[in-house]
Amino acid sequence: MGEKSTIVISGHQSISYFSDVRNLCWFLEPEFANSVVRLHKLVGNAITEDHHIVVGTGSTQLFQAVLYALSPPNASEPMNVVSAAPFYSSYPLLTDYLKSALYKWAGDAYEFSKDGPYIELVTSPNNPDGFTREPVVRRTKGLLVHDLAYYWPQYTPISFPADHDIMLFTVSKSTGHAGIRLGWALVKDREIAKKMINFIELNTIGVSRDSQLRAAKILQAVSESYDHVDNSKETEPFFEYGYNIMAKRWKQLRAAVNKSKLFSLPDFPPGTCTFTGRTFESQPAFAWLKCEGEIEDCESFLRRHKIWTRGGKYFGVSSKYVRISTLSRDETFDLFTERLSAMVLESP
Repeated sequence: MGEKSTIVISGHQSISYFSDVRNLCWFLEPEFANSVVRLHKLVGNAITEDHHIVVGTGSTQLFQAVLYALSPPNASEPMNVVSAAPFYSSYPLLTDYLKSALYKWAGDAYEFSKDGPYIELVTSPNNPDGFTREPVVRRTKGLLVHDLAYYWPQYTPISFPADHDIMLFTVSKSTGHAGIRLGWALVKDREIAKKMINFIELNTIGVSRDSQLRAAKILQAVSESYDHVDNSKETEPFFEYGYNIMAKRWKQLRAAVNKSKLFSLPDFPPGTCTFTGRTFESQPAFAWLKCEGEIEDCESFLRRHKIWTRGGKYFGVSSKYVRISTLSRDETFDLFTERLSAMVLESP
């Protein structure tokens, strides 16, 4: 995007804790809020009307704020938190990190059978396997949190604008700017949003205003890349660029895997994207690779071949599975697929 996403912040800017005292989320920069609303309307992946925007230091802080906001303060026992396996590996760690009396990790949603209130985390598209998810437990006392970090058109077809009670997004997955450490939640209930804001206020006294200003400029540049679309490389729309890279990488990865019966990858049903009009299969940010045959510990097997992954046990499933990032730099991804192919060729 070049200079289109460059911002200069003067020394006198962002001195105060406060961004907008008239807003419920008083540390939310108006420019960032406007850029979030504009981008969601452009892509059509989420409804922002009748939702409060809560900004956090990445979706990690927002996740902790959500658990705090949804858990009754005077309950006789901690609120159970579940997610369907394979679930995001950080969910158990983040939930139990503080050993809170408010909530606790209760494991795989498919195996959850306890009575009473609970929080179910619905990650869609799912990390690690990339599939579209819906709630599993489906009981009247359940509270749902939809983690939609990967619901962007470079990864998956946009099938409808999500309109859930609580939706989590992050700059790191929408544009790749993980170092900005910024995420946002769209929250319908004002009281829940207030409790989330209170958590962030006590935790970090708000969120970096500089990060918000930079993120606002980046998201604005993404939206503006669709204002005057032509055939020149300079004005290639952002998500079109991202889609083409992901399509190329998944084709390259599947070719490496298909040379042998040692591994397998998920097959995704094609869907039509309402944003692009294109029909395609999901091409997730992570490859959910399975070692076939007699290989039981896929993580260790690949490590011996100098391929670092995260094993299935961290995601609540068999160690025959591993998660591998497809978002590394070109030279790293090329080296990964080369080693995968060479490993296949060397296998008996």
